[in-house]
Amino acid sequence: MQDATNLIKFPEYHNKINGKTVKTVNPPVYNGSTVLFENYEDFYLAHSGKYNGITYGTDRLPTQRAFEEALKKFEGGYLTRAFQSGISAITNTLLAFTKSGDHILMCENVYRPTVLFCNKILSKYNIKISFVPPDVGEDIIKYLRPDTKLIFLESPGSNTFEIQDIPAITAIAREKQIITVLDNTWATPLFLRPFELGIDVSIQSVTKYISGHSDVLLGAVTVNKRTAKIFEEFYKIMGIIASPNDCYLALRGLKTLVVRLKQHEKSALKIAKWLKTVDLIKTVIHPALLDHPQHHIWQRDFKGSSGLFSFIFKKNYSKKEMASFINSLDLFGIGYSWGGYKSLITAGRYKRSGGSQYSDKTIIRLSIGLENAVDIMEDLEKGFNALKAWGRNNFHK
Repeated sequence: MQDATNLIKFPEYHNKINGKTVKTVNPPVYNGSTVLFENYEDFYLAHSGKYNGITYGTDRLPTQRAFEEALKKFEGGYLTRAFQSGISAITNTLLAFTKSGDHILMCENVYRPTVLFCNKILSKYNIKISFVPPDVGEDIIKYLRPDTKLIFLESPGSNTFEIQDIPAITAIAREKQIITVLDNTWATPLFLRPFELGIDVSIQSVTKYISGHSDVLLGAVTVNKRTAKIFEEFYKIMGIIASPNDCYLALRGLKTLVVRLKQHEKSALKIAKWLKTVDLIKTVIHPALLDHPQHHIWQRDFKGSSGLFSFIFKKNYSKKEMASFINSLDLFGIGYSWGGYKSLITAGRYKRSGGSQYSDKTIIRLSIGLENAVDIMEDLEKGFNALKAWGRNNFHK
């Protein structure tokens, strides 16, 4: 059965009103702190830790559990838990699988808040972090230490889009009993199946493609059987609870992910190929393009590409020049995040300790939404013309 069918083919949700069964295709939204027991016997079991039902609001109410079950099946994992945001999913994963004295390897192209958490929080607890090249593969063995306990990947990275050789890394990690974690938000489980490539822990910023409407803050972590016990216990002790309302919206978004993401992919590829013909542009950074440095790995491991990619101008434009381009766009919102129905644009320079071919270059990142691709290209063309006009008007100033 195909993904689009499997994501929709979940059982209806049942309730009874006046003795009559009510069936809905989406679950009710349960909000609550206190959960009432049927009798003292059940309460006694709960008090002794032997009750197999829900005991309190932090014990994952039915709406949250419905979303987790759906995502777990889609991921092909053993256990899924929801978090209040994507960065919450990341930080709690790092806390769950590390302890004082451990060493972490992290790719340099990961989400910046992930780096900040490691440098400013984890480091305070004597957890050491080293960064490896964003296109690392079997050469990761050079960076391993006796105390290395976890490898954190993001493939592709969400700004410069380097891809790691995941199977090569996980083969080495398994041999050395090192846990591997992948932020798989760009591809989602539709276009990349981390567990099939040997990854232990898969993270999704559900805020993005899975919810799809830029109105949810939610993250999710799915783990394999080997790591499930540690993670489940950590989650329960921490008393983490994701919003039932956000879980409801995420579950609804999950059911339409296939049609949305394929449209994002189609439009983004069309626009990326067109941008390669624009005379102002030096490089278009999209893993599905033949000239992407790790295109062969993308082609081997991924089933598709999403709507997020970047490009670099030939010239390093000033702040005012960049403003003339970006401010002239009508269809692009200027804002963080991605994966929603509206196209977004950001621009910035990224510095890395290990250096990069993109050092000191302004990277323009596009999140291609669900608008018509031709309309988006016309909007970008208008922006390029505004940039050229600004240069002509200010040539003699």
